[in-house]
Amino acid sequence: MSEEPVTDWADSGVVPLTGPAAGPPLVPPGRAATVAREIAARCSLPVDGALLLSERAAFTGRGRRGAISVGGGCRILPTSDGWAAVSCARPDDPLLLGALVGAELPADPWPAVARWLRAHSGDELVARATLLGVAAGPVRPPATPPRSPRPGRARSVEGLLVVDFSALWAGPLCAHLLGLLGADVVKVETPQRPDGARGGNAEFYRLLHAGHRSVVLDPGTAGGRRAMAGLVEAADIVIEASRPRALAGFGLDAESAARAGTGRVSITAYGRSSDRVGFGDDVAAANGLVALGEDGTPYFCGDAIADPLTGLVATELARSAPADGRGVVFDLAMADVVASTLDDTLPGGPWSGDCARPRRRTAVGTAPAGGAHTGEVLRELGIR
Repeated sequence: MSEEPVTDWADSGVVPLTGPAAGPPLVPPGRAATVAREIAARCSLPVDGALLLSERAAFTGRGRRGAISVGGGCRILPTSDGWAAVSCARPDDPLLLGALVGAELPADPWPAVARWLRAHSGDELVARATLLGVAAGPVRPPATPPRSPRPGRARSVEGLLVVDFSALWAGPLCAHLLGLLGADVVKVETPQRPDGARGGNAEFYRLLHAGHRSVVLDPGTAGGRRAMAGLVEAADIVIEASRPRALAGFGLDAESAARAGTGRVSITAYGRSSDRVGFGDDVAAANGLVALGEDGTPYFCGDAIADPLTGLVATELARSAPADGRGVVFDLAMADVVASTLDDTLPGGPWSGDCARPRRRTAVGTAPAGGAHTGEVLRELGIR
């Protein structure tokens, strides 16, 4: 293993979050920390990209838990032919997991899920999880090479309008970093589905959203749909983190916006053409970013690491533009981002010595309440 990736991992704050709960931590495989640091440098970001990978844990104070994710919502469990990562983080997930295993689950769903997994293969899990909308996948290298989009020519985002339809971590991190570079960020939520991160760590949410403006629009009304379309038309950059049919239900079409000159970063777990869902922990583990114990047991690397890693990649894409000046849709799959950082020659392993702990930055300003700027933004852009 070359020295540079090991050093970057040690400086990232991810190492203390990786490996079994007891005993020394493990170095993750691959070069994700190096990639994160390089992207931040290329984008002239005023932050250390490697440290962004562990930053949320500095706010929550949580540590490594081995085959249970740092946040507690995902687990790595044995299947009939290997291992799998399964998430149970959303309010509806216990019901979905019950449908997965074919039984009504008790308050603690994990024993029943573990029994079902031991009797089924990773491929069977993917088929049923995709059908039901469960965030899960077998822990193994991807069957096909990653196909992440390449950025175009770099541009300044100073003063550009960024309309952010995303939620949770990856997309909002991208919007936050573009804001640090001078972009005007407008966060869009609906009354039915506000950003779930609002219910998480308040200071971390504030860090990512301070200084942005908040718009709440109801796509169930004609006026709400018109306003959403007007925001997209006015935007220089659109960030989304939903499967295409979700925004299509709002009357929004990515390809049409791109033809009109908008740059669009579309963040999904497995790509716009896939029906699979996923979150930072299960996507990272299911695509090979796990640390192996001496007995071959896979452990989580960091805290939902696919999210901040994807947010950084999304930032570099968003601040680029095609050479011909037209718009573009960047189809960014978290699974491909993770897979692109792995290398058989960088397997990771035990760590001994000093390493950086997760570090928190200080938010400047406040995060707006949902809809605090709806009228202001619509008036400013002449949207009726």
